[in-house]
Amino acid sequence: MTIRLAVTADIPQIMQLVKKVVPLMRAAGNFQWGDDYPNPEVFAKDIIIGQLWVAILEDQVVGVSAITNDQDEEYADAGWDITEKAIVTHRLAVDSDCQGKGIAKALMQQAEVVAEATGVKILRVDTNSENKATQALFPKLGYTFSGEIGLAKRPGLRFFCYEKLL
Repeated sequence: MTIRLAVTADIPQIMQLVKKVVPLMRAAGNFQWGDDYPNPEVFAKDIIIGQLWVAILEDQVVGVSAITNDQDEEYADAGWDITEKAIVTHRLAVDSDCQGKGIAKALMQQAEVVAEATGVKILRVDTNSENKATQALFPKLGYTFSGEIGLAKRPGLRFFCYEKLL
């Protein structure tokens, strides 16, 4: 498996991956993603600013993650000082046919690589309250639960926040 920055040519495969995982998310009660989000425009913006990473296995995109500095205002509700610089993982997804192969872990470890390269000591991530897989994964990677929040851009949903200090 290779982890690399995404390029525009990856967007069709990324969207195929999203189209595979959204029905599984919905079936599990996780309505964080839908027909409107994430979309090709969101991923294209991530690519332009150099913050979208993909996991490649046998020449196929099998995972995606935006590794950003973007902190939603609501993160303060988890007790976080959002004026502190942090590396924040968003839009993490793994092809359902490739789960259990360490792809999400590798993408989360790439966030640590980015943090170390930029001198940032705080890693943050949020996940839908119904996403049991990430709730199990993040503590295994050294993240601690910080709190539960709502996000204005996803009304009616609850999100769990996790943080790791390097």
